[in-house]
Amino acid sequence: MVVLNKIYTKTGDTGETTLGNGVRISKTSPRVGAYGTVDETNATVGLARLHASGEMDTQLAAIQNDLFDLGADLCRPEMDKDAEAEYPPLRLADTQVARLETEIDAMNTALTPLRSFILPGGSTLAAHLHLCRTVSRRAERLAVELASDESVNPSAIKYLNRLSDWFFVASRIANNNGLDDVLWVPGANR
Repeated sequence: MVVLNKIYTKTGDTGETTLGNGVRISKTSPRVGAYGTVDETNATVGLARLHASGEMDTQLAAIQNDLFDLGADLCRPEMDKDAEAEYPPLRLADTQVARLETEIDAMNTALTPLRSFILPGGSTLAAHLHLCRTVSRRAERLAVELASDESVNPSAIKYLNRLSDWFFVASRIANNNGLDDVLWVPGANR
C-alpha cells in the first residue's frame, strides 16, 4: 500500500529523482523520459474518458491502470543478480498485451477496411483518442531508445506498440464506427 503523507519532498530540487530500486538518477535520463511519457499518456487517457461511456470507458479505465503498472515497471530497472529486492518488482505481463489484442480484434469487426489514411479528428472522443495514440507512440519510441542501452521488459514495449493500435481503432469506433472518419485527401490544398 502506498501512503503519501507529504507531496513535496525537496529531494528533486537538484535535478535528480529516485527510481523504484532506490537509485538516484538525473531527471533527464532516458528512463525518466520513458516513464514520464507513459504518465503523460495516462493523463491523455483521463481526458478521453471525459467523453467516453459504457464499454469504452471501462476499457480506458483498465488501460489507465495498465499504464501505472507500466510506469512502475520502467522506473524499476533490473537489479544486479546478487542484489535482493525488498519486494518483487511489478512487471507488465503478456496477458495485458493479449487483452489489448482481443479488444482491438473485437472493435475491428464493426469497421469497414480503410481505403485512405484518416486525419486525427471527427468526434471529440475520437480526437482525444488520436492524441492518446500519438503520445503513446512517443512513449514507445522512448522505451525502445532506453532498451538500446539498458534492459527493458519486452512486454512493456509490446504493450506500448499495441496500445497505439488500440487507440487508433477505438478512435474509429468513436467516429460512428468509422463512418465519420475524416479522410486524408493527398494534395488537396495545392
